Amino acid sequence: MTGEDDKAAGTPRRLCIYNLGFLNRPRLARILRLAGWRPVIGLPRAGQPVGIWGASPTAWRGKAVAERCGSPLITVEDAFLRSILPGRSKGALARRGPIGLLIDPVGLHFDPTKPSRLEQLAQRPLTSHQIAQAEMALERLRALDLSKYNMHDPELAPPPPGYVLVVDQTRGDASLQGAGRERFLQMLTAARDENPGKRIVIRTHPETAAGLRAGHLGRDDLRPGDLISDGPVSPWRLVENADAVYAVSSQLGYEAMLASHRPRLFGQPFYAGWGLSRDEFPLPVGRRGAATWQALFAASHLDGPTWYDPCRDRLTDFHGALDQMQAEVRAFRQDRHGHLAYGMRLWKRRFISREFGDAAPLHFASEPSAQVTLAWAGHAAAVPQATRVEDGFLRSRGLGAALTPPLSVVADDIGIYFDPTAPSRLEQLIADGPPPDGRDRAKRLMASLIAARLSKYNLAGATDLPPRDGRLRILVPGQVEDDASILKGAGRERSNLALLQRVRAENPDACIIYKPHPDVEAGLRPGKIDASAADNVALLADPIALIEDVDQVWTITSTLGFEALLRGVPVTTLGAPFYAGWGLTRDLGPIPDRRQARPDLAALVHACLIAYPRYRDPLTGLPCPAEVAVQRLREGVSGQPPSLRLLAKAQGALAGHAWIWRR
Repeated sequence: MTGEDDKAAGTPRRLCIYNLGFLNRPRLARILRLAGWRPVIGLPRAGQPVGIWGASPTAWRGKAVAERCGSPLITVEDAFLRSILPGRSKGALARRGPIGLLIDPVGLHFDPTKPSRLEQLAQRPLTSHQIAQAEMALERLRALDLSKYNMHDPELAPPPPGYVLVVDQTRGDASLQGAGRERFLQMLTAARDENPGKRIVIRTHPETAAGLRAGHLGRDDLRPGDLISDGPVSPWRLVENADAVYAVSSQLGYEAMLASHRPRLFGQPFYAGWGLSRDEFPLPVGRRGAATWQALFAASHLDGPTWYDPCRDRLTDFHGALDQMQAEVRAFRQDRHGHLAYGMRLWKRRFISREFGDAAPLHFASEPSAQVTLAWAGHAAAVPQATRVEDGFLRSRGLGAALTPPLSVVADDIGIYFDPTAPSRLEQLIADGPPPDGRDRAKRLMASLIAARLSKYNLAGATDLPPRDGRLRILVPGQVEDDASILKGAGRERSNLALLQRVRAENPDACIIYKPHPDVEAGLRPGKIDASAADNVALLADPIALIEDVDQVWTITSTLGFEALLRGVPVTTLGAPFYAGWGLTRDLGPIPDRRQARPDLAALVHACLIAYPRYRDPLTGLPCPAEVAVQRLREGVSGQPPSLRLLAKAQGALAGHAWIWRR
């Protein structure tokens, strides 16, 4: 069996390497292995390839061995969507490694002296479907404001429009092919000469701004009115505000092209020579030819890279990588300045530290102060400036009151979803509508949730309802009566008994099924009532089975109403829960006038389950997309450490004395 046959059959093919980075960078080695390669140190056997890292200082070793042994070369480089921080950065975030690699058996994409796999892919004709895929993928990338490195702050304003952007790079960067300061000064002079009277903005490379590597241009090269842009400004916003863009070989020049610029290039990067740029050093005639930006983007982002899903430990496609990077970057952007947290119970502090302490230190405060930046929503009144934290809508397998840590939380910098008396970030997300591909992604997520029969707490239980007798069947979920959603969002009915009596009064002939809240059933929270007004009390019942066996759901503010909406069951609300007031429910409660948007169900689901919560994978500890959280819940992964399981059991034994453990 040949090496190619081995690879096709699933046996990793031997890849001889002479750079320990292939072995001591775990994610790099893992991606290669999943892609069918087994990095080893040693001489290649007949026909076996040699792997090198781009044009790194150690690449000469592999090239020399390959030439002597007559072996093919495989070049490996970071993909164009890489990570939050540059690889040379320090700390846990930097150690995560890349989300994707360019594994090239043809050449090296930034080496203009010979073709590369990206170059070959860009020359393929695209079908109309492939063109649409490329356009949607780019639209999504830009909407998420993601680039190769992602430590920028989308809220930071770029320079005022009307400037010429000159892109600096780090000294010795391999893509420069030996070009140095003289080339960058030549580019700067051309930018001034070709744009007389325009303000020049020099964009410093992120590694230079971080003090990791020197650049070529600096403040001494400025003239009056010119600017250095070395802060964490979004690269997309920088190029969008520019009148013209000048680059040597930077990816920012490529992003300018993708943002409809025709960049002026003073190098020969992979995106030069296609008729999409103004090239100071054209490639030989016929070397590349004409290509559309869609073909180039399909090559560079969709088909060329090998993308990795670190939570599921498998290869994925561009959108899978984008989902993961979106989750990681969102957490970084919220936490980059660190947090002082207030109102977190002792048992919660472990997962709060894990969730909010990746990017910068997190500390806990015992007293409210102006320095607090993060607060559990129930304690936020004492620190109104703080971002409010609460459980998400896909929470766990087990109750929060039973000390089961959540897989998802929300961190709302405007208000909080259960308080309709004030705006919230969730309301804004619903009003804004989903991003590109958001509806389709939400539909796929809904299908997964329904197929897996998942709910907020995912408690197992029997459902023993009486046979249908022709009457309208209504499910009434009980709630914790001192829950914040009742205190803030209830209408006239503010108790389980009042709710049940209202439903009976308006539906005298219906079969009413009352489901107590699981915290109340466990004796952990108040809300137990005499439910004689109901035809059936569903104790310890599976909420999804109940939803599937009824015609309507009536509720004050219960999340079960949202779960019923997902499954097409009509919902009547007597309060103002987060999902009411958008035209998808029958609302009898006090709905805020500001809820004027009319999203469809998929748009609502995207806001509530994808855009608003933060998810954390209990297996890898990484921020993760909603789809990974669904998989973990389906698999029954709780993330509850043994110490909390023991504490939860003790708490259950003291359920009648909840005042002890809830203090």
